[in-house]
Amino acid sequence: MIDSITPHERSTSGMAGAVAMLLAAALGTLAPAMANAQVATSAAPAPASTGAAAPPQEGEGAALAKKVNNPISDLVSVPFQMNWENGINPQHQTRFILNIQPVVPFSLTENWNMIARVITPIVSQPPLFAGGTPTSGVGDVLASFFFSPTKGDITWGVGPAISVPSTAQPTLGTEKWSAGPTVVVLKQQSGWTYGALGYQVWSFAGNANRPDVSQMFLQPFLLYTTKSLWTIGVQSESTANWKASAGDTWNVPVNVLLSKLSSFGVFPASYQFGGGYFVAKPQNGATWKIRAGLTILLPKKK
Repeated sequence: MIDSITPHERSTSGMAGAVAMLLAAALGTLAPAMANAQVATSAAPAPASTGAAAPPQEGEGAALAKKVNNPISDLVSVPFQMNWENGINPQHQTRFILNIQPVVPFSLTENWNMIARVITPIVSQPPLFAGGTPTSGVGDVLASFFFSPTKGDITWGVGPAISVPSTAQPTLGTEKWSAGPTVVVLKQQSGWTYGALGYQVWSFAGNANRPDVSQMFLQPFLLYTTKSLWTIGVQSESTANWKASAGDTWNVPVNVLLSKLSSFGVFPASYQFGGGYFVAKPQNGATWKIRAGLTILLPKKK
């Protein structure tokens, strides 16, 4: 970290300082709508008390922990994921990314669910090249829709992914509409969760002056949950930009994460902390990261 306070640092500090208010505001906005949605049946109701919720009981907690580790579970959840990516540009500065990524399952039939996942990144980053300026704002929003069977030893889902241009800042988004297939496959047994999620999108509309998009995302993961509801895991969130030059194609972090199931006010919640190292990265990309996260769970009331 540099000693003097740059415009980027002021922006990052302001962004981080607003996280608490953003969590409360987002929860207040999302909770009523999600609670009234036609969601699939989940294992446990939200606590009825108006006071702070007690941590989940062992049986209930184990079921909730499995659902937290499953990206397409039949449980409404609202993850807030905060990332500090370090080593950006030749000055090795820090980029802050807050990902707000609600997951809402809908029951289509007795045998099929549709799970909607939306990722909205809020970014504050330093200049990426000489002569550039610090930038803050919303990045491109990604919406994924998984059609998943309700039964089976292996959990899987497949559907479309759509990237929505949500900024005119050239360093924060593509200014292109993109779409393609997305798929997830995972297995859960004896406290273990392992599998992978991925998508590939291509641009089909948008600013003609911006480069076309052909990008792949791949997230393999391996998690273990203890009887005391701690979860430790290793995963990657690798991207491949097929339109970039050979040396800038891949961005591959290896992340180690620790989380604990507890409560957030009247809601059960999972708290996460960890970090990662980029084994491959584009020019001026991050070298390592720190992550903190909060996933608020909204079980359907019986």
